[in-house]
Amino acid sequence: MADIQGVLFDFSGTLCRLEFGSGVLDGLMDDAGAPLEITDQVELMRRLTAPVGISEGLPEELHEAWHRRDLDTEVHHTIYTAALKAAGLPDGAAETVYRRMLDADNWAPYPDVIAALKTVRAKGLKSAVVSNIGWDIRPVLAKHGLADLVDVIVMSYVEGHVKPEPEIFAAACERLGLEPARALMVGDSEEADGGAAALGCSVAIVDPLPTAERPDALLSALSAYGI
Repeated sequence: MADIQGVLFDFSGTLCRLEFGSGVLDGLMDDAGAPLEITDQVELMRRLTAPVGISEGLPEELHEAWHRRDLDTEVHHTIYTAALKAAGLPDGAAETVYRRMLDADNWAPYPDVIAALKTVRAKGLKSAVVSNIGWDIRPVLAKHGLADLVDVIVMSYVEGHVKPEPEIFAAACERLGLEPARALMVGDSEEADGGAAALGCSVAIVDPLPTAERPDALLSALSAYGI
């Protein structure tokens, strides 16, 4: 087993989650002015938190921009509001949901986040958050008492690189003073977070379940590497 000296954590689906029922979708109406059905709300939440491939119904002229959504704040806004409109929300509601998505109050930390980050620090290890994101997550981390428990926060839209590109993992390791072979990447995506393996990092994957259904996955992932 590698001699782990630092841990890189993904943000969404790993440390925190935009939760269904958190208020993000409250009071929304469809194009006909009727309250959104629960199935529609679930689909909207899926589009916000776990987009896979190009979002269904996104105008063709935005397909190329979809792949750059986590590299530019304006592109992120344009793409997500367009995806929400394609899901049936009128313009004003799409904008409302987008703004709520960026609100720290609507993100919930996983139950073992604080314990996991404190465990890393107690072991004398460095830590970073490495996120594919098109907006500033630092207020979310601060809101939930996480910001002071990590040493470095690396966001794709600032770096100009997205996971699984090696440059974003390399930036985190360099700022922590770590050789990649001494770093553990903990995330919820084999495709994105697993890219750290190409750089020589160890990788642990957790399931991005609702927070109430995943009480100790972070602690378990660390424990598997002797942390």
